[in-house]
Amino acid sequence: MGVSKKNSEVRTKGKGTYEITDLIEKGLLESGFSEGIVSVFVQHTSCSLVIMENADPSARVDLERFMEELVPEDYPYFIHTHEGPDDMPSHVKMALTRTSEQIPFTNGRLQLGTWQGVFLWEHRNSAHSRRIIFSYLGE
Repeated sequence: MGVSKKNSEVRTKGKGTYEITDLIEKGLLESGFSEGIVSVFVQHTSCSLVIMENADPSARVDLERFMEELVPEDYPYFIHTHEGPDDMPSHVKMALTRTSEQIPFTNGRLQLGTWQGVFLWEHRNSAHSRRIIFSYLGE
């Protein structure tokens, strides 16, 4: 078993889901591994990762709208608002989702389902540069 690590940066344009499956696949190819698992970790507290439908974008729109209703920016009891009204809601959304995903790979291919993709989910209104670490364990 070996380990290969790749750091990447994803620039967002504000709230929304940004597919990063291709970045994970590129790192897998560079690792030279055929069998194993990849851990994907985002180093921030106001965005998250999600494995979601990648064929029909309306599924992600529905997910994003649902989360906006669940954690609205005008929630009157938030006190952590130093960086604006989307600050605390973005932290709550991250806590309700995930900052890491583990995906097996076989024959040098991610074992995602037919309609699955891996997405960085930006919870802030403004553009950000997000750091992601890919750790491949395999042979």
